[in-house]
Amino acid sequence: MKYLILPAIALTVPAMAWAEEPSDTSSIIVTGTGLSLPPGAPAYGSVMIDRARLQDSASGRIESVLGDVAGFQQFRRSDSRSSNPSNQGATLRALGGNASSRTLVLLDGVPVADPFFGYIPFSALVPDRLSVVRVTRGGGIGAFGAGAVAGTIELASATRDQMPDFAASAFYGSRDSTELSASITPDLGSGYVSLSGRWDRGDGFQTTPKDQRVAATVPAAYDGWSTNLRAVAPISATSELQFRATIFEDNRTLRFAGADSMSQGQDASIRYINRGSWQVDALAYIQARNFSNIVMSSSTFRKSLDQRNTPSTGLGGKIELRPPVGADHVLRLGVDTRFATGDMFEDAYNANIASNPATFRRHAGGDQWTTGAFVEDDWTLGRLVLTGGARADRWSIRNGFYQQVSATTGAATTSTYADRSDWEVSGRVGALYQASDAVALRAAAYSGFRLPTLNELYRPFVVFPITTQANAALTPEKLKGVEAGIDLTPLPGITLSATTFYNRLDDAIANVTLTPTTRQRQNVDRIVAKGVELTAAAALGAMRLSASYAYSHSSVRAPGAAFDGFTPAQSPRHAASATLAYSPASGPSLSTTLRYVAKQYEDDLQSDILPDALTLDAIARLPLGHGVTLVARGENLFDATVVTRNAGGSIDLGTPRTLWIGISFGR
Repeated sequence: MKYLILPAIALTVPAMAWAEEPSDTSSIIVTGTGLSLPPGAPAYGSVMIDRARLQDSASGRIESVLGDVAGFQQFRRSDSRSSNPSNQGATLRALGGNASSRTLVLLDGVPVADPFFGYIPFSALVPDRLSVVRVTRGGGIGAFGAGAVAGTIELASATRDQMPDFAASAFYGSRDSTELSASITPDLGSGYVSLSGRWDRGDGFQTTPKDQRVAATVPAAYDGWSTNLRAVAPISATSELQFRATIFEDNRTLRFAGADSMSQGQDASIRYINRGSWQVDALAYIQARNFSNIVMSSSTFRKSLDQRNTPSTGLGGKIELRPPVGADHVLRLGVDTRFATGDMFEDAYNANIASNPATFRRHAGGDQWTTGAFVEDDWTLGRLVLTGGARADRWSIRNGFYQQVSATTGAATTSTYADRSDWEVSGRVGALYQASDAVALRAAAYSGFRLPTLNELYRPFVVFPITTQANAALTPEKLKGVEAGIDLTPLPGITLSATTFYNRLDDAIANVTLTPTTRQRQNVDRIVAKGVELTAAAALGAMRLSASYAYSHSSVRAPGAAFDGFTPAQSPRHAASATLAYSPASGPSLSTTLRYVAKQYEDDLQSDILPDALTLDAIARLPLGHGVTLVARGENLFDATVVTRNAGGSIDLGTPRTLWIGISFGR
């Protein structure tokens, strides 16, 4: 039944929006965007990625573009073609990796993280569909601020003027890879509708080094698709209704034949924007997601675990008001709520017996609810802008359970966990001083929290040879941080920024080693991250340069533990990225991106190292006329070895040299 809901909404909402067209359309301007950024937003040192850069990704994947912001990382160095979907958590500032997102990721104001796992469905976030990305490192307290302990990544859909009436592209790449996409964006009344789709697949590359391959080793094949419908309709000269629906499915095979994973989702949201004297941003959303994964034995290459079904549902909404309080103030008041529920169904098998019998049936799940109220004000005093705010959240974790039933005897053991709830108060303050047209100084302090995900609470997982146990007793992570920075504009088109920061994450959730083959998710005392972030951008005629560097000194504080004082897992000390692009108004264009990630550790005990990696990507375009462009893309042109996992010497590798040739059309 749920698969009929979104198409029905998709057809109904636009029809309702245009049922009564405004009588005077001459003064109506439909933007499809949210409310404008408040004047104090630059105090938190955001990094912007524009549409031109979004369209110049050699991989065509949003997670690669986000790598332009040094300090951004996923749990693994793999992208969404060769990583287990549940590993795709997003974080910033080297606060440690545990596969869940410590960064709040929003698309048109709507949280996109999976309700059960907390991972980001990067394969469904197609760069061509986006207008701009704004990355803010550090805690946030605005709408849906609960969960933004490492920062916020805000993605905005492409506007009508950025979307051709019709666009399409087709690419063929190394290892029999194909990528097809198309979009159609007609005007309807004073609004518009955009329907887009993308399908990509490939035989994949060998993630296993040659000396570790066996007969059952296979390349990391992938096959995924997504469709997106977005409609924007005016209600009055100052207000509009926005609707979005996305349906996606992603299938991958990792390391061994039969080790298949699948993630799928159906998301829908509706948003009301009013830019009148009383500004309003109100939205509601629903997510229906699922995940499955098969674990193969590394010794017998038979099925050892079938995580066959993990359905989850997310519901939420917000109302933000900006009342008219004078030209010097921008006051924001609002409430938001998020609900997540999910179940895990998995079957364990005896892989040491040829018949591969089932041994246990397991079922686990629970609910989460977070409701908060926030207030924030930006006060402009000449060259000085002061900003500050607070939010209070009531959270609850309920109905948690774990059940295991013997597949042979039917004997069952069930654990139920007590419901928990509490209040969390967080806030932030900032100041921005425009010392001159060329120099701006900023400083900020903030706090925030993140609930453990249902996955961290109730779902164990296996990545050979390590089993990581769940922990239903996990408590929320809490962050406190300060930072200061300077922004320079020495010449028109040139900007330079530097930020120093200190972040402390108390009760950090980490994968703690219990035995050589067993880990458990636990709250550790704290993770302290401090460092420097540098960014530069220049636009000189047809040339564009952007660069980013982050030095992050992170350490775990866990008195009495073996890892006290160690660097958190999956946290490189150095990260850098630079993109140089030549994009004239007409004629050929070229963009190259160089990235570096320093060594990092796989585990909390620093026993397994992931060596540093330097990669070069490039994309070239040759216009052929009539809207047709020939495009060549190259990933990892140096064919550098990128180690993405190292568990006791069992290694996975990242994307090798990959070449693409294709054609695009847009009119």
